[in-house]
Amino acid sequence: MKLTLRRRQVLWAYAFLAVSLVFFVVIRWYPTILAFNISFRDWNVFQNSGPWIGLQNYQDIWEDLFKQRSAVRAAFFNTFRYVIIGVPVQLALGLMVAMMLNSIVRAAGFFRAAYFIPYVTSLVAVAFVWNWLYAPQTGLINQILLALGLPMQGFTKSPQQALYSITAVAIWASLGFTVIIFLAGLQQIPDVYYEAAQIDGAGRWQMFWRITLPLLNPVIVYLSVLQTIAFLRMFDLVRNMSDQGQGGPLNSSTTVVLEVYKEGFGSYNMGYAAALTVLLFFVILLITIFQLRVLQRRVEY
Repeated sequence: MKLTLRRRQVLWAYAFLAVSLVFFVVIRWYPTILAFNISFRDWNVFQNSGPWIGLQNYQDIWEDLFKQRSAVRAAFFNTFRYVIIGVPVQLALGLMVAMMLNSIVRAAGFFRAAYFIPYVTSLVAVAFVWNWLYAPQTGLINQILLALGLPMQGFTKSPQQALYSITAVAIWASLGFTVIIFLAGLQQIPDVYYEAAQIDGAGRWQMFWRITLPLLNPVIVYLSVLQTIAFLRMFDLVRNMSDQGQGGPLNSSTTVVLEVYKEGFGSYNMGYAAALTVLLFFVILLITIFQLRVLQRRVEY
């Protein structure tokens, strides 16, 4: 049977979609389903099997959450701190920088590229550079502090400063993406709204609160969801910047994903690690649903 041009186009479209579907099934769906299965077993990584133990792994996690010096307890607490600190600061800085870039004409492309370059740089390379900047004795930041007569800081070597130091790097590394998305949203707002507001005597602050923020609501929701998920899944920077890569000092910077890695590939406790993964999955799902329900608003143009 001779195929028409339309049918050939449809078949090619389905062929390309099939490739993406196979990728998601093999790379995304299968490991997720496998993690659910392993979380209910005492999994032996060397035998690739394990007996069914029901909710025992989840019970162990529940008990660890109430132990004062538990790494899992610290991991959940720190992960939420990364989110609470990182997301609002990144959105605020991203919007501020985007508004400044939106107002300039000369060298606008250069500044946009300069902010975006850290986002496309490997986080391992980013961590390497910032480890040098944060170095207790020889780091550039401490050398500047010393030259100014200020006391040197421990940064990632200090239990009080490690989490904040890594959060600052995470914000810096992904700020470019936030700026570009905000900039795209700002450029979609018609100038006629600002012109009408100026005629009515509105100031810059009033235009920001009454025009810019409401019309940027879809962008804010989108970025809030993406960045919350990113901070909940913090791993690369913590692994490469924390003390000995273990989320230290004293578990002060560890995260849930790092604990999954340590339990699964350090202690070979795959069932426990899989249970942590499943719990993190549901935490991300619930927070995402909450954000979409609470933050999203319909704006009439």
